[in-house]
Amino acid sequence: SWLRAARGQRLEPARVADFARRYRAACSDLALATGMRFPAGTTEYLQQLVADAHTQLYRIESFSILAWLHSLLVDVPRRTITDPCTWIAAAVFWGLFGGAIVATWLRPEFAVEVVGDGMLANCEAMYAERPGSGGFTAARAGMAGFYVFNNAGIGLKCFAGGILFGIGSLLTLAFNGLVLGTVFGHMLASPVAANFGEFVTAHGPFELTAIVLSAAAGLRLGWALVDTRGWSRAESLRRTAPEALGTAGLATVLFFMAAFVEAFISPSTLPWSAKTAVAIASTALMVAFFITGWIVGGRAADAG
Repeated sequence: SWLRAARGQRLEPARVADFARRYRAACSDLALATGMRFPAGTTEYLQQLVADAHTQLYRIESFSILAWLHSLLVDVPRRTITDPCTWIAAAVFWGLFGGAIVATWLRPEFAVEVVGDGMLANCEAMYAERPGSGGFTAARAGMAGFYVFNNAGIGLKCFAGGILFGIGSLLTLAFNGLVLGTVFGHMLASPVAANFGEFVTAHGPFELTAIVLSAAAGLRLGWALVDTRGWSRAESLRRTAPEALGTAGLATVLFFMAAFVEAFISPSTLPWSAKTAVAIASTALMVAFFITGWIVGGRAADAG
């Protein structure tokens, strides 16, 4: 029948309307067959027909591990890398981050004006000892939970700010880019630059990328409220949420990975060369993840 043929297909608007009409007709026939005590075979046929149509109408689908893996490894990285919001977030964060580093090198007073003497003094005191030394290790033992909580807080602020038409995400991202860049610029020119660099090298790629992706997810939500594509704002937000949540979920994974590295590798006695190798491997893993998803997803789209 037409109803069964429609099962599992993406229908055009005219066919959706026709589908709804036929679904109502099938329900009426089933009610009539039940009330008039039609033969059991006829009634069962109509029951199955209505059940199939109901499944198609409400998109009842069973969980598939292959579909989940495809979404995780192909759909999410492809959507993320092709989303303009990702590139806007990256430009804002890295532009302010790099600009703040350069400004601090050219004019040391810039760091004091942005974050204050107190914060700079605390940072220098925190990294006064080399990673792996007794004091440094004792101060950070068992800190994985704290790093997860702190990183999640930053990511949540970047993501949740998107509900304010994306402005909240941009402001939070810009603040973090400016402050982090200023601190990096000051610390890399300070007497404890070697200790600071050795500590932040390993976990930096995961953590900074996660901040950008969190803001990109928030921007995607915010843009759905600006460009509704003819839907109501609530409906536009509902339709865009799965895409934004995929990017936010990826950022969460990177935050957890950054917290693990920051707690167990960054403060360890491993040589700086080993920590640099971890940073390079982390960056290569993320690049491979995004490029592979983009290529495989593109081929699947072309084949479709």
